[in-house]
Amino acid sequence: MNDKKRVAFVGLGSMGLPMAENLIRAGHAVRGFDVRAAAMETLAATGGIRSANPAEACSGADVLVLMVVNAEQARSVLLESGALSSLPQGAHICLMATCPPDEVKRLADEVEASGRVLVDCPVSGGVVGAKAGALTIMVGAPEKAYHAVVPVLQAMGDKVFHCGPEQGQGAVVKAINQLLCGVHLATAAEALALGEKAGVDAATLLEIVSNSAASSWMLKDRGPRMITKTPPVTSAVDIFVKDLGIALATGRSVSMALPLAAAAHQMFLAESGSGNGLEDDSQVIAAYRRLNGITLHKRRACSN
Repeated sequence: MNDKKRVAFVGLGSMGLPMAENLIRAGHAVRGFDVRAAAMETLAATGGIRSANPAEACSGADVLVLMVVNAEQARSVLLESGALSSLPQGAHICLMATCPPDEVKRLADEVEASGRVLVDCPVSGGVVGAKAGALTIMVGAPEKAYHAVVPVLQAMGDKVFHCGPEQGQGAVVKAINQLLCGVHLATAAEALALGEKAGVDAATLLEIVSNSAASSWMLKDRGPRMITKTPPVTSAVDIFVKDLGIALATGRSVSMALPLAAAAHQMFLAESGSGNGLEDDSQVIAAYRRLNGITLHKRRACSN
């Protein structure tokens, strides 16, 4: 069996482009498409092939990787842009976006009716993981389809899990992952904002809780950015508005209450509604500051 695939890659964003580059380095033949010309140029410089549109990228491909924003964009690429009809019969489509499980299932049925196979495989790890080829990939697909795309997935992630034989099961696991990330992030913001309100030095507080039983990965990663005046954007507030919304919808689908996820969702919504949806997600702390009357002159910023 030849593990080197002809891969069409649609969605060369901040994560998608390094993922496509890792596929090229692993020896796969990659034809890419993105609306941004600069991304296409970078792909070509790495050894990929630029395509005029998604349909051209998919012609003759074994696998289509969709690294788009949501299920709506995936549907648009597949059905409106002609990508699905351009793929050979039996080709596999790796849907790597974070999508509601029920939408993944519906799209999988449509893809199957066309004679192709959808593999539900959302990712976690962000831009850093994408660049390092160290993403966590959660796969929901029949066993045969899973094994067919593993060589492609392993070029992009070092932790590939088969979460179940049905499309949508990978999406459920990703929703749960994002539930935990969002709640941990909102809780970290709440704790640090409490320290600011009480007049505690923010940097000292962060150092203490980051090295105690109270710590979490999100606290250690986002905490320093919460107390930095203008942090770089690595993941936007609106991402968690979307992803926690998906988690809540997943809970509704199985009649499960998710009160902590709902509370975190409201804080991200508040920050987005204040016009800051594109700011770094660590800035959910600003919603706590507004809610509690914490102004910048009343808190001490981290020195570094």
